[in-house]
Amino acid sequence: MEPNNSKLKIALRPLSFVVLLQLVFFISQEAFAENDTNQKPNIILIYIDDLGYSDLANYGREYGNFFTETPNIDKLATEGMKFTNAYASAPICSPSRAALLTGKTPARLGFEFVTKYKEDTFSWEDEEWVEKYSNYPLTCPPYRITLPLSENTVAEELAKNGYETGMVGKWHVAPHYKRYNGWDPTHGPKQQGFEWAEETFGDHPSGYPKTEKGPDYSESKYPNGRYPEDELTNKAIEFLEMEHEKPFFLFVSHYFVHTPIDYRLEWLIKKYRDKASKSHEDIPESVILYAAFVDRMDYYVGQLLDAIDDNELRENTLVVFTSDNGGHPSFAYNRPFRGSKWNLYEGGIREPFIVRWPGIVEAGSTCETPIIQTDLMPTFSTISGTKSIASDVDGKSILPLLKGAAPQELLKRTFVWHFPYYHPEGDKYEKAISEIGIEDLSVSKTLPQSAIRQGNYKLIYFYEDDKTELYDLNDDITEHTDLSEERPWDATKLKTALFNYLNEVDARFPQKNIK
Repeated sequence: MEPNNSKLKIALRPLSFVVLLQLVFFISQEAFAENDTNQKPNIILIYIDDLGYSDLANYGREYGNFFTETPNIDKLATEGMKFTNAYASAPICSPSRAALLTGKTPARLGFEFVTKYKEDTFSWEDEEWVEKYSNYPLTCPPYRITLPLSENTVAEELAKNGYETGMVGKWHVAPHYKRYNGWDPTHGPKQQGFEWAEETFGDHPSGYPKTEKGPDYSESKYPNGRYPEDELTNKAIEFLEMEHEKPFFLFVSHYFVHTPIDYRLEWLIKKYRDKASKSHEDIPESVILYAAFVDRMDYYVGQLLDAIDDNELRENTLVVFTSDNGGHPSFAYNRPFRGSKWNLYEGGIREPFIVRWPGIVEAGSTCETPIIQTDLMPTFSTISGTKSIASDVDGKSILPLLKGAAPQELLKRTFVWHFPYYHPEGDKYEKAISEIGIEDLSVSKTLPQSAIRQGNYKLIYFYEDDKTELYDLNDDITEHTDLSEERPWDATKLKTALFNYLNEVDARFPQKNIK
């Protein structure tokens, strides 16, 4: 006689159903995790020129800047992750862009200053080059004006992984061709991985004809609330509206908010003049004009972000917003940081950095982990399917940070900057102020220097007199208190690490002027 198992079977049925649900859940989670890594999103990089850390309201209000209004970029920050310790790779345009494209530091690339015209290539033996620095203690390395075609760019890497690649706007890693920032026909974007590329200044004054004053921005033509059309933004939107059979990478490289500053959009200038009159601060006219310029940039970024939504691309598009170096000292908000564009204090290299990626990046989140723009190349490459990053790439993939993790290899990192030049160039150097402060609204003298950050400590090395400055960024974000004499062991350790790296990558150094 067989035992009666009916009760046992009935009892097991709910348990089996629960186990089945758990199994389905586990499988779906595993599939999501795999899809999370392997699904290839569109990637849009919005790169602004010369934007100060606190020029954006979202960043500036923490440090007392309630002046400039940037509602579109602020909204982007609420929809994604805001980084507060993000760095440019250089305090000046061309080397930052070369580093971003390749994932390599300017020191490794030997590309540390802005590109020039082809005839501006000099050598150590060139009498004209030596004469240029005859009144300085040091002779600086000759200009490196071209990013070699042999360098593997992020566009080339993504193209290998099945991406369509597009670029519009400022290139600035090859010699100027025919005009300032004209794309070189042999070393332009199309020769370095971008299959679609449009050369335009957009509505930036750099593109105004030399013989004309520029467009008519009078209030009769542009009444309150109306902005001029920006061809750069329109071209980027055209790319979004194309038929894409593959995921795409679009590099939107603005000339805003670099000089020259435009001052003719009357209603917008009036808006900020009125705002300045009600402020408790004494706001100079140059800052008012610049605020209106930043406002225009924000409007154009907003148009692009709206186009992403209009073309139903938001859910599978990773958007990164950042800038190439700190703000111009004459009018940008680099507060609370010391310094500005052209030097290695935080004001010259600390940048706004925002990432939106629906479903991956937590909306409204903030990341305090230090990152640097050389990280973008390996990050985008990893997302696109690259399994192994080349050993000579200095950046690291920050994909774990975007997912909310904080692995030790990203928490304990060393960052190096190398700027072996004087600035300003030529006769302007003697007219610049000697001290570098916080929002001093003047161009200052920048000496040949390098810098390194490990943890909270940052060391700046000056080549003229073998001098070091050491700062604890955790306690002294303004770099006001030099700790090199108080903590000589830390200064020595960081200086050693700095030169170990520079020598390892065969960095170019300034030489003593023997004339």
